[in-house]
Amino acid sequence: MHLISVNIGRAEQDEHTDHEGGVTGIGKRPVPGPVRVFAPGSKAEGLGSGLEGDAVCNRRHHGGDHQAVYAYAREDLDLWERELGRELPGGLFGENFTTSGIDLNTARLGDRWRVGADLVLEVASARIPCRTFQGVLGEPGWVRRFTREARPGAYLRVVREGSVSPGDPIEIVHRADHEVTVQFWFRAFTTERALLPRTLAAGAAMEPAAHETVRQYVEKYGDGAGAR
Repeated sequence: MHLISVNIGRAEQDEHTDHEGGVTGIGKRPVPGPVRVFAPGSKAEGLGSGLEGDAVCNRRHHGGDHQAVYAYAREDLDLWERELGRELPGGLFGENFTTSGIDLNTARLGDRWRVGADLVLEVASARIPCRTFQGVLGEPGWVRRFTREARPGAYLRVVREGSVSPGDPIEIVHRADHEVTVQFWFRAFTTERALLPRTLAAGAAMEPAAHETVRQYVEKYGDGAGAR
């Protein structure tokens, strides 16, 4: 298990973003490293991305401690290459880390990884696709298709900061003991909302905003089957 590439992006003008400045940092490109990775602070008031030199523009929906790093597996990019019939280089999905050898879909919220010598990350949630992602990729109906496939990639928070470079090893140093995988969490917050109450098993690994979404759901529907 290792990093294939470390990807950062600069703020660029794009017609597909909802950000009031009309800029997005979704276009990530591989860099040689080392790149410092740190906890960026709150979504509204912090630095946005957890990677030094990386831009997160729309902080209403992106960035902050629980979305400090976005990882996507090369194996899933390869699947999409076959599906779409086009090359998908690392960073094109907006991921900071393009990984190899680790199944991000079955990673559980609360799992911890050591990346390189010092960096420790914790799996925090899944990426939910947006209009900007669809527009930049240029695939009609992409949000629906990406959601249906449920290979969303993982958001990670920084437990201990460090610097990373392409080729650095990834080691799982803690495996959470519950059912809430990245894919399970994604389905619960998108297409299968009846699963929402069960995501509480992830405990403090799940960000406060997600806990609030579940609280409101349970208040309205109870903790049974509820709405779809």
